Amino acid sequence: MKILVTGGAGFIGSHLTLSLLKEGHEVTVIDDLSLGQEKFLNESKTLKGFKFLKNDLLNFEAILEACRRVDQVWHMAANSDIAAGGKKTDVDLKIGTIATYNVLEAARVQGVKEFIFASTSAIYGETTVKPTPENYGPLLPISFYGASKLACEALATAFAHNYGMKIWIFRFANIVGSHTTHGAIHDFIKKLKLNPEELEILGNGKQSKSYLHVNDCVKGMMFGLKNSNEPVNLFNLSGEGSCSVDQIATSVISKVNPKARKKFTGGDRGWPGDVAQVLLDGSKLQKMGFKASFNSAQAVAKAVDDIIGDLETGMS
Repeated sequence: MKILVTGGAGFIGSHLTLSLLKEGHEVTVIDDLSLGQEKFLNESKTLKGFKFLKNDLLNFEAILEACRRVDQVWHMAANSDIAAGGKKTDVDLKIGTIATYNVLEAARVQGVKEFIFASTSAIYGETTVKPTPENYGPLLPISFYGASKLACEALATAFAHNYGMKIWIFRFANIVGSHTTHGAIHDFIKKLKLNPEELEILGNGKQSKSYLHVNDCVKGMMFGLKNSNEPVNLFNLSGEGSCSVDQIATSVISKVNPKARKKFTGGDRGWPGDVAQVLLDGSKLQKMGFKASFNSAQAVAKAVDDIIGDLETGMS
């Protein structure tokens, strides 16, 4: 199968690309390298069927050409730095919503019938039901990132119903593991490397979220794709349980400098737009037979080791 992966040089996209290549598919990655890094594709470059295109998804002609003779599109590209979207309010509109429209429209024009979209738990906003299932509503995101992803989901379902495309939407928990460029674990490790005596923690540390290791994320998406075939297929993708920011800080400190002290900035969230309490219900996919290798706390612990390894080898 010929597959296009947008954002394939990014955190999740690079792991996905490698897995698809190992399954024997021909994979073209398109990425502008604004967040992704070409070195994350080093192993993929050694495999047959790999191609890399450096381009911007706001360039419609480029994405139209990239979709030519493609069987399947995995749209992973986005602004993954949620806090940054609150500082510049059109970031998620442009590289989230408009870019997603461009990819969907290019796929339609080129006759691509299968479209897999990386969404997020941020579309739920601050929920009154936890664990939160896929049919929860109303959907009231509090970040520009969440708002953009929700708009993208709506565009995807509209394309599915108007043009006979099949859509798979995966609402991710917080994904952790190697190839990160930011996020709590990554930032904590870098902070401790700069100041081994004290770790500054945004908020009060009680923020708690569902986590999923990136390897399980890729496996979960592939499982959902292979085991569902509706016009629109929607799944939460999460490990069991949740993990607090304070627990993450403790895990990082134990590996980097056990003598370091914690310094909390205070408040019940890390930044405006941060959903402080997230607990996803992943039972829909689990009932179909998918089981993550790690629960949320285990995923965090493994990711700490992964990211320390990346920093030591220059891969992060």
